[in-house]
Amino acid sequence: MTSAFYIPTINLMGAGCLKDAADSIQAQGFKKGLIVTDQVLNKIGVVAQVQALLTERDVQTAVFDGTQPNPTIGNVEQGLSILSDNQCDFVISLGGGSPHDCAKGIALVAANGGKIADYEGVDQSAKPMLPLIAINTTAGTASEMTRFCIITDEARHIKMAIVDKHTTPLISVNDPELMLAKPASLTAATGMDALTHAIEAYVSIAATPITDAVAIKAIELIQANLREAVQNGESIEAREQMAYAQFMAGMAFNNASLGYVHAMAHQLGGFYDLPHGVCNAILLPHVQRFNAKACPERLKDVAKAMGVDVSALTAEKGAEAAIDAIVKLAADVGIPSGIEQLGAKADDIPTLTENALKDACGFTNPIQATADEISEIFRAAM
Repeated sequence: MTSAFYIPTINLMGAGCLKDAADSIQAQGFKKGLIVTDQVLNKIGVVAQVQALLTERDVQTAVFDGTQPNPTIGNVEQGLSILSDNQCDFVISLGGGSPHDCAKGIALVAANGGKIADYEGVDQSAKPMLPLIAINTTAGTASEMTRFCIITDEARHIKMAIVDKHTTPLISVNDPELMLAKPASLTAATGMDALTHAIEAYVSIAATPITDAVAIKAIELIQANLREAVQNGESIEAREQMAYAQFMAGMAFNNASLGYVHAMAHQLGGFYDLPHGVCNAILLPHVQRFNAKACPERLKDVAKAMGVDVSALTAEKGAEAAIDAIVKLAADVGIPSGIEQLGAKADDIPTLTENALKDACGFTNPIQATADEISEIFRAAM
């Protein structure tokens, strides 16, 4: 069996590496970049900080700050218009998963033509997107280094999963100095998103020894540092360790893919416009309870990585311990206990289920589910 391993060409990590990123952009010879971000980062001066570094290096920029928390087809089209008007030769994404995904959509369509919906699915593009430099400000989605791009189709009220080797950024940047003082709720949601990435990649049917190694290490780091990052947002050490953790979780799922947690969370996000990380965190234990019948040994490994002494446990008991540890971590960092608290309605479960079964992320789940089983997981998570 063959496998491929995707990762950006250059990956910059550690406090102060934003300046290294500016040097790398200059060295690439780029002339004018479109910065794709959101209004908050623009208002608080982070965009201006990046622009200043680039201006010092004779690199010009235009800004699109209209990215929504769940980026839409409309966002992609708006950004494309600004890119075209300014004749940009590369793209910079600045923020968390939403700006990164929006930027990927813009850069992919700019290079390939058509509409972003044309690329829904796996490897639907013909050629690489415009060069993308992805500057991360949160520790969770790993979108700054993956080939995954999630865009909301406003008309269908679903999230399109675009999984394409051509959406891999050229350079990823994880400077924990940009992550300081982020709200505790955002830190918790993005951290649990990273945990979901690592666990789903570890139990995926496409897992390899490489993805296993980084997934387990990511789980260990999240268990050790997420609570501190939530409680003390100014801890540069906790922020840096979470940056490494989410990056390794990204390495894992970028190559082993994901499972039903993401397939289901995408539907909640698309249907109700809910925060992705929170949806993942709530669904994670319920999906793993379903998966335990197929991969208890793997979930026992997860329990060990989360600090549980599993030496005397059977695989089945170890899987239960993993689920308990997930639930405890989520509670400790303030994640809501059910999706009903977020506004999900039981009457919508048939539609959510139908769409979840079509999501590409579910194809690598360790066991395939029927519609009734997916619906039951949604009900259990209410």
